[in-house]
Amino acid sequence: MPRSVLLTLYDRLPELQPGDDEDLWAAGVREAMRDFRDGIIARYTEGTLQRLLSFNDVRTRRAAVLALGLIGTMESNAAVAAALHDADLLVRRLAADALWELWFRGGTAEQNQRLRQALRRGRTPRTRQCLDALIREAPQFAEAYNQRAIWFYQNGEYARAVEDCQQVLRLNPHHYAAAAGLGQCWLKLGRLRAALHAFRTALAINPDLDDVQEIISALEEALERDGSDDDPITPSP
Repeated sequence: MPRSVLLTLYDRLPELQPGDDEDLWAAGVREAMRDFRDGIIARYTEGTLQRLLSFNDVRTRRAAVLALGLIGTMESNAAVAAALHDADLLVRRLAADALWELWFRGGTAEQNQRLRQALRRGRTPRTRQCLDALIREAPQFAEAYNQRAIWFYQNGEYARAVEDCQQVLRLNPHHYAAAAGLGQCWLKLGRLRAALHAFRTALAINPDLDDVQEIISALEEALERDGSDDDPITPSP
């Protein structure tokens, strides 16, 4: 049975507990993770792994979402995003991490590499130039717009960051980080109702964004108190 093979591969990994840091855990089991990835590639299609995300067995769902984070493409974006609403906390956390991996693999292999190389340059003008060039070449590569939105935000160009965040969400409506980023941009521009809508969108996509829930509560209080879209009160991000 495919399920038993998946679990055999998964059970060879040191156990990940719900409270563990996934990045630290993955770094500590790098060799075992390579064996897991190789076993998945040899035995599973992406479509099969997507279907296993809906299995009743929670360990199967954990293994499937971990596998998709390692080998999946944007074809799995919607299925993995749905796992953000899983009943199991660890499935949800693995899904949130897996989505970032999928998003950064949203272009060709060469485009994906160029995106990562551009980001190593930090907040420099050269980074912006590289992102501009990549977007011209790959206008459907949502993560390139998202990273340029972050660049604009970090450099104080909030209106341009808004445009890129909105484009990300048009291309990838499951991008909870772009929705939250859009909310932060609207806050900087003093548009509290627009910010509230964006943050609610982010939370609807990923209900585990506790910091976003706190911002939503602060915004709701501010708007109820003052009732103005251009209220000068800006909750702390």
